[in-house]
Amino acid sequence: MANIGFIGLGIMGTPMAKNLIKNGHLTALYSRSGIPKELIKQGGAPCISPKHVAQTTDIIITMLPDTQNVERVLFDENGIVQGLSPGKIVIDMSSISPTRTRQFAAKINRLDCHYVDAPVSGGDTGAENATLTIMVGAEEEIFISVKPILKLMGKNITLIGANGSGQTCKIANQIIAALTIEAVSEALLLVSKAGVNPNKVRQALMGGFASSRILETHGKRMINKSFEPGFRVELHQKDLSIALSYAHELGINLPNTKATLELLNACITQGDAKLDSSVMIKTLEKLISLNTQEN
Repeated sequence: MANIGFIGLGIMGTPMAKNLIKNGHLTALYSRSGIPKELIKQGGAPCISPKHVAQTTDIIITMLPDTQNVERVLFDENGIVQGLSPGKIVIDMSSISPTRTRQFAAKINRLDCHYVDAPVSGGDTGAENATLTIMVGAEEEIFISVKPILKLMGKNITLIGANGSGQTCKIANQIIAALTIEAVSEALLLVSKAGVNPNKVRQALMGGFASSRILETHGKRMINKSFEPGFRVELHQKDLSIALSYAHELGINLPNTKATLELLNACITQGDAKLDSSVMIKTLEKLISLNTQEN
């Protein structure tokens, strides 16, 4: 049984922490928005700060919205580093900048502690069912030591390479996911405008080369106009912004990623930031209507 701390108890963090508690681990909890009562009832121990979590545990997991939040929780007054002692392990499961991740890891390592970047894919359903895909950047020895903990939250767990590699893999995942959602949106809009049944088209395509989990899951959401998250537009927008920033650092251009980011920005402008990324189809439909009117 490991002594684990968990910081960040939102849509993803709460079920992930729940799975750790359910499997008998001593789990100290902190969240700026408050600790869900269900986790305390199940045996989670509330803490007053990230520092308090780090002081009382050996492995500290963070699941936070963005790079700035991770930096604040790690290094601010009463942050994690204030409670670390040699040998402890910090596992960040947020989706953040690979470059900043390597910088954070270097600071943690200088304290004789270990850093693991382990972003996830699979959404709230994967978090609930402990079937997340987890992409890990860490030293191999540390990865081996924490893998049993990660297995309580995920199914497909891969060591990609050194610190920052997990976050780089997550960027690749988010590019593929976002661009595929956009492609499914365009395809379903096309068949609908042609007067063809999108349900029948989706059913047919699921048996062919265009089949994908996004066509299956997000395609259904689009057809049903059911856009409850899922994975929120604002988070996908954040991830593609990271992708383009990182691409700029690497000296490469990602034109379709840029175009899809602009579409996500339009979704946010229309007030859909909190909805699922599949709401892209609604924004595309509006853009098509505007273009038709102008022509």
